[in-house]
Amino acid sequence: MRSIGLLGGMSWESTAVYYRHLNERVRSLRGGLASADIVLRSLDFQEIVSLQKADAWQDAADRLATAARGLEAAGADMVLICTNTMHKLAEEVASAVNVPLIHIADVTAGAIVAAGCRRPLLLATRYTMEQDFYHSRVRSGYDVEIMVPDEQDRGTVHDIIFGELCCGIIREESRAAYRAIMEKGRKAGADSVILGCTEIGLLVGADDTSLPVFDSTLLHADAALDYALQPAGEPVTVQ
Repeated sequence: MRSIGLLGGMSWESTAVYYRHLNERVRSLRGGLASADIVLRSLDFQEIVSLQKADAWQDAADRLATAARGLEAAGADMVLICTNTMHKLAEEVASAVNVPLIHIADVTAGAIVAAGCRRPLLLATRYTMEQDFYHSRVRSGYDVEIMVPDEQDRGTVHDIIFGELCCGIIREESRAAYRAIMEKGRKAGADSVILGCTEIGLLVGADDTSLPVFDSTLLHADAALDYALQPAGEPVTVQ
């Protein structure tokens, strides 16, 4: 098994989902006491959020690149940035290491296309919903045209992520708000939903909308495990 390098802590609530899901899948596949080979670097999220708010993205890129090099030095055979928003810096992180970086947008868009969907509603942080780094990648690479909620609903989605989910707070009122936003998206023409922040799956899932739901956290972890379990000697492929 190849070693999975997790660049986490952003927030640790969702990094814990990665860790649990990877290990549960390995145990399910291999049985007994089998578990995933993982190297984890968990950053101080408050420091990263401060850099986001200050628009100090280059400083953030330097921190993530340094952390990624540490994962590689510790034996990681791949790197995952365990947050959608910080994939804004994916190119900088990928160029800092000699192992593959598995991109969360590629994994998610690939699953959307495979399911026959083309117009997903993206629920994420404001950075991911409003900036172009995510939209342009899935549009150019997969011919997927992302929809986002309106201005007020984007604020609601963002605030619940940072004010509640990243702090381990799950509120029924917030679940109802997300359900209403997804229903508005469906009525506006969305054919699916991307849970495009790694904490959102803690709040809502497939049972909360009639649309197909693509949980970027679980898809990302599954892609990493698929790569980790490719037999030695076979051609290496990374989604």
